[in-house]
Amino acid sequence: MHSGRFPFLRHASMLHIARMKTTRYFDSLSTRPDRVGIKRDWIKKVVEQPEMEQVQRDGRIRRWGCVPEAGYRYLRVILLDDGETVHNVFFDRGFKL
Repeated sequence: MHSGRFPFLRHASMLHIARMKTTRYFDSLSTRPDRVGIKRDWIKKVVEQPEMEQVQRDGRIRRWGCVPEAGYRYLRVILLDDGETVHNVFFDRGFKL
């Protein structure tokens, strides 16, 4: 049964993807040719289930996760210190576990 508010979304995780919080910086970068192919569901997975996490000195949070659909490359997601607003996303060529 749907709440009626978003009947086109089947479950809560889809709502989370549709309503992902981002910075203006992220929004401007997401149109770059090297970032256009990064899917929001990949970002969501890394945010929710990171394989590694580091907190930067400025409080921003780095999270990494492997994306099999992208040739098993590691996606780095930078979050603001609130732990949910996406600031930057890119495939990290130098990442190693």
